[in-house]
Amino acid sequence: MKSIRRHDGRKPDQLRPITFQPGIAPHAAGSVLASCGRTQVICAVTVEENVPRWMKDQKVSGGWITAEYSMLPYSTLDRKARDITKGRIDGRSTEIQRLIGRSVRAVVDLDALGPRTLCVDCDVLAADGGTRTTAITGVYVALELAVRKLREGGFLAAAGKSPIKAQFAAISVGVVDGQPVLDLDYVEDKDAQTDMNVVMTATGQFVEVQASGEESTFSPRELSALLALATSGIRKLAALQKKALA
Repeated sequence: MKSIRRHDGRKPDQLRPITFQPGIAPHAAGSVLASCGRTQVICAVTVEENVPRWMKDQKVSGGWITAEYSMLPYSTLDRKARDITKGRIDGRSTEIQRLIGRSVRAVVDLDALGPRTLCVDCDVLAADGGTRTTAITGVYVALELAVRKLREGGFLAAAGKSPIKAQFAAISVGVVDGQPVLDLDYVEDKDAQTDMNVVMTATGQFVEVQASGEESTFSPRELSALLALATSGIRKLAALQKKALA
């Protein structure tokens, strides 16, 4: 890939600095503060020993996973009012928390989870682009910690197979100034000609791909280049997740 100068000095295929701080929320079954550059998201998983009413009514076996996403008022330069003050969750938050829920359920064996609900909460402390991808990447770490706690407590077979079927992460890619780049921050994201969010397993299986041309179209060649960039980024994120959990 040809070298271009991004506004923060990164190469086209370079991630922002990534860190994970496990155990940030002591009362959760698993939690982590996931940081991607200046974007920071607290990801936490709590356990409820019941399932939604619809599962009981329809006699659906196994467990369930639900997700909530919110941006704290001070996460952006201009204060963002809490959803509760508006009386409803805004459309963007609804879209993102559905994405998080779908992504996690795709890689968890709900039957192996047993008749319980895992509640995934993602709260954005600071937003500088990539909040949804940082949240999903952090959720994997929090989920692994929560499953470990369930197994240690005897709620899941300690020696049995983990209900988590695959390691997963998410990353953004896009076309900026005609160049495919990895891990867009806010400055790049707002001016990108093409914007894509990719959720993948560590083995290269796609969970979800969200792509759109921002006031422009994109070619099959650009799509292939973006997917290749995302795949390389997911591998790097997976290695960092494993290190944080070691």
